[in-house]
Amino acid sequence: MDIATIIGIAGGAACIVMSVLTSGGTLGGIIDIPSVFMTVGGSYAALFILSPLNKAIGLFKVMGKAFKIPDFGEKSLVQNIVNLSDKARREGLLILEDGLEDLDDQFLKSGLRLVIDGTDGAVVRKIMENEMNQTEARHMEWVNCINQWAGFAPGFGMMGTVLGLIGMLNNLEDKSSLGPNMAVALITTLYGSMMANWLLTPFGQNLIGQNAMEMRVKEMVIEGVLAIQAGENSRVIAQKLLTYLDPVTRKAVASEVLKD
Repeated sequence: MDIATIIGIAGGAACIVMSVLTSGGTLGGIIDIPSVFMTVGGSYAALFILSPLNKAIGLFKVMGKAFKIPDFGEKSLVQNIVNLSDKARREGLLILEDGLEDLDDQFLKSGLRLVIDGTDGAVVRKIMENEMNQTEARHMEWVNCINQWAGFAPGFGMMGTVLGLIGMLNNLEDKSSLGPNMAVALITTLYGSMMANWLLTPFGQNLIGQNAMEMRVKEMVIEGVLAIQAGENSRVIAQKLLTYLDPVTRKAVASEVLKD
């Protein structure tokens, strides 16, 4: 569980509540069910026009990834690649077929399969990079869906405000209701802004960050597979792969893979 996401949501909610209370308002004053239907429901309904049904429905599951600390197995990948390079230098590339199915990372497994089959290095790189690019493209389709929702929410909030103002103008004879009606009309704008800036846009950026981390790991795997195919020294391979890791992880992994 990524506690930072929890802090962001809870902290944002707390700041909104404190802002309302310290300004002399009440929580009841910013709660309006029709505004929820207009802003949240309306903007979400728009996604069904923008995206296929499976994406509009599956969006919440994807957004749930923001609550998890991403782990792409960098440590084990570096160790596995270094161990496999040692094995290949001693006994040849074909020996890598033994235990290939035991590898957890499918991307590494598919790359090694190409190497074992004798595929040219340039072709191996092209195939693996294409798979990496297609994976990223699928990720960005989900992110784009979230960002589009973030763009729709303020628009629907503004529409709700306009509808509220129309209702208010139709009852101008009741002077005492003008203030309360204006407040309710503006609530939808508040909801739209909150959805876009407090929730949806941060969720989208979180997933973009996770995608960048995953692509960096896949780049590392490609370099490792090609280095194994080229028969490079395992220590050189380790040094090459460690450059893809953050300083803390690099130090921890280096103590294992660079032991004399």
